[in-house]
Amino acid sequence: MLQPVPVAHKHISDYASIVGRTLVDDIRERAEALKGKRVLHVSATAFGGGVSEILYTLIPLMIDVGLDCEWHVIYGREEFFNATKVMHNALQGNPQDLTEQQWETWREYNMINARELSDGWDVCIIHDPQPAAMASLVGEKARHWVWRCHIDLSTPNPFTLERLLPYLDPYPAAVFHMPQYIPAGLDGRAHIVPPAIDPLAPKNMAFSSEDAVYNCEQFGIDVERPLMCQVSRFDPWKDPLGVIDAYRIVKQQLPDVQLALVGSMATDDPEGWDYFNATVAHADGDPDIHILNNLNNVGAIEVNAFQSHCDVAIQKSTREGFGLTVAEAIWKARPFIGGDVGGIPLQISDGETGFLVSTVEQCAERSLEILHDPALGKRLGRAGKESVRQRFLTPRLLRDWLALFQQIDV
Repeated sequence: MLQPVPVAHKHISDYASIVGRTLVDDIRERAEALKGKRVLHVSATAFGGGVSEILYTLIPLMIDVGLDCEWHVIYGREEFFNATKVMHNALQGNPQDLTEQQWETWREYNMINARELSDGWDVCIIHDPQPAAMASLVGEKARHWVWRCHIDLSTPNPFTLERLLPYLDPYPAAVFHMPQYIPAGLDGRAHIVPPAIDPLAPKNMAFSSEDAVYNCEQFGIDVERPLMCQVSRFDPWKDPLGVIDAYRIVKQQLPDVQLALVGSMATDDPEGWDYFNATVAHADGDPDIHILNNLNNVGAIEVNAFQSHCDVAIQKSTREGFGLTVAEAIWKARPFIGGDVGGIPLQISDGETGFLVSTVEQCAERSLEILHDPALGKRLGRAGKESVRQRFLTPRLLRDWLALFQQIDV
């Protein structure tokens, strides 16, 4: 069998004071007709990245409202994840397609995992391209299949997408973050469900300024000086090198400024260490640039501390499916600057809940504007937090999934 992922216990009633009783009552009403339905989520990894973070909250809440829900992770070796990283990048616009050998590796591992998939599910939800061939190989193992795409498919490599689409044909439903990501051929089966964050998770729970200061100090941050911070994977699409360049422009005017680049190393991202090392090299020994990852004892609490304490939160992506770190940062009421790409504009109203930028120079200019005007930062932060509360918290995501199950008659 595929590897099951253990999850904690969560209760939807605990969220009522944050999202409101009306939403919680709606969730319970929708779930009543679905009680006992067997739901399986299948993903590439249970460690690092936004997909696993979402599932660690969504699945316990599905269980809490009465679904028989499990999460299984596929098996793969380095050759498989090397191939799927190329696929991921190509689907987000990289001109490099998989080699024939890499396509064959992807198919072989999908066949291995499909054989190990247990059966009898009312609905099987396949997350992202890594296990996407499952429905075409063992369709009889579930009554309904859903492909959940978490990446930006707005400008894909056409050759990669053309090779992938036949494996998506067996899915009667596909879920995307936003309409711009729906490829031709799937539009009749597409559903729009933006991701969300868990406000009660350690990464997002309310944090006192004293606790944030204490945690940041443990990593060498001078808490009396201004701090710019980006939390994300070390990935070329997240552009940590561009963030360093923007910081250097800011430092010319504000010599006291510091930069923290905080990321997680995911098991399905073999390029991560290469780009982490490239980021360290680009920092060139600057003592005010702090480059940290989850293997330096930076966990959820530490990420919360950096996001809660920083003066400017950044996500300068050049491609971004959604960017959970955007919602996480503005949930802490921090002034935010993000790349004007993918799912970031879905979360940010430029000039109202944060700033959208397209260049290093714009990122530096907006950072200086916030650092010179604390009142502006507070205004952006307050508006951003309220926007997240209304639109991007997990109970809304749970309701959307229950509504989808009703639509496809699970």
